[in-house]
Amino acid sequence: MNAEDFPKTLREVIRHFDADKAHDFFVSLRWPDGVICPRCNSKRVSFIRTRKLWTCMDCTKQKQFSVKVGTIFEGSPIKLDKWFAAMWMLTNCKNGISSYEIHRSIGVTQKTAWFMMHRIRVAMQTGSFVKDKLKGLVEVDESYIGGLSRNMHKDKRAKKIKGTGGAGKTAIQGLLQRHIGKCSKVVAEVVEHTRGELLNTNVRKYVLKGTEVHTDALPAYNGLDEEYIHEVIDHAECYVRDGVTTNGLENFWSLLKRGIKGTYVSVEPFHLFRYLSEQVFRFNERKDEDGDQGRFLNVLGHVIGKRLTYRKLTGQDGVPDALPSQA
Repeated sequence: MNAEDFPKTLREVIRHFDADKAHDFFVSLRWPDGVICPRCNSKRVSFIRTRKLWTCMDCTKQKQFSVKVGTIFEGSPIKLDKWFAAMWMLTNCKNGISSYEIHRSIGVTQKTAWFMMHRIRVAMQTGSFVKDKLKGLVEVDESYIGGLSRNMHKDKRAKKIKGTGGAGKTAIQGLLQRHIGKCSKVVAEVVEHTRGELLNTNVRKYVLKGTEVHTDALPAYNGLDEEYIHEVIDHAECYVRDGVTTNGLENFWSLLKRGIKGTYVSVEPFHLFRYLSEQVFRFNERKDEDGDQGRFLNVLGHVIGKRLTYRKLTGQDGVPDALPSQA
């Protein structure tokens, strides 16, 4: 399909991609040079048209496979036309979209919609900044996600709040590569605490040595002076001084919290990193030259080789639902 003919709005996506067209499009995207078995990479396959399955001649077990095998769609009875609509909405709604809205829009249960959205968020975790370190001018800041103590019941507040500031909340750290006249890029992850050892380790992991780094006056960042051009802005005095600021990240935090508070309302701490990946993706791809279709195709191109089961998502298999390295 030519870029000019590709749907450019949600309405066009729904009208264009019926179940058959969505299936054929994903087959052409996944196997542009011909279908191969995702288990043994054999090209000796035959297509069962009535069931939309292939049979591999070389596999000794599990001979049959569909285009969903080895992707975030694997094991899902939901047809790809509904997956495409949900993916389009999640990647292009600036403040996110609730599972109830997906449930009402595409005709699945709310529980199914919630599971679908988490699987799509897996495809949003590209991890590109692990290899390509941030450089130029980088802002580093931390924030906290959680309910306001004044909105909690007295008993719950006494149980959860054991201090001031971020007590009882989940800490996140962000690093933003600032561009003048271009699109800034951000990388963010959930952190266990905001002490210097962990925060500085993340800076060294994501930021090229010798880069100019702007932080607030948190003492934890004092260890960066030897490896980086470290500039500090004390928010007790001002928010900008001669170009030194962390306002770019403050903007990202406001977008993230607007989505969580306004759309998702309540996010469990062990699922937070997925919602963070969603907002990081939309922020970094906000200036995509191809617009909505570019973001959609970007995510669709990252669904292969990734899998999230419901047991893992809900912690039923004993494996923590966490991402070791968030980017």
